[in-house]
Amino acid sequence: MLTHKLLGVIFDLDNTLVSSSLNFDNIREAVGCSKDIDLLSFVDSLPQQQRLDAQQVLVDYEINDAHSASKLAGTDELLALLSKLSIPCAIVTRNCKQAALIKLHNNNIDVPILLTREDHKAKPAPDALLHLAQYWNSPPENLLYVGDYLYDLQAAQNANTMSCLVTYAKALSYAGLADIVVDDLIELSGAIEQTYGLITD
Repeated sequence: MLTHKLLGVIFDLDNTLVSSSLNFDNIREAVGCSKDIDLLSFVDSLPQQQRLDAQQVLVDYEINDAHSASKLAGTDELLALLSKLSIPCAIVTRNCKQAALIKLHNNNIDVPILLTREDHKAKPAPDALLHLAQYWNSPPENLLYVGDYLYDLQAAQNANTMSCLVTYAKALSYAGLADIVVDDLIELSGAIEQTYGLITD
């Protein structure tokens, strides 16, 4: 259940609004990053030429993945509901902007604000979420960040926003960090509708 009045919703992109089949083990092997290190942090730590090469490898993987991404169930309905309720929404993703734009365009997803790793420090850093709180002139605790992974919950925690974990029926060890846990976006729409009295049990 929402713990505060909802004044804005921020979405992760991959495996939240659209599918993704990125193989991070392959990417890590390609750039020489071990499993216990954050991939983006590792790439940023490399000497300049190695960093540029690794960034290009990552972008190539992301763009290839972008062309096969498909819209996930409940996306259109949830965005329509938020529009009906006049609740602003945005996307914050660790993707590169080029790949993210391809995914949104190919799947006809119209979200007015897209923030990527080129815009702010990547999740789990709270920078992008705090930027949106300031942009919307809203206390962070009145925003909901919706995602499918630990970094999403950590970013929400670091920014002091509410968090929603979308599990797609998987048992996730970090689910306890989320304010709301749903199987899919259809269930999240139902929870918001119930909060606003649009449906009753």
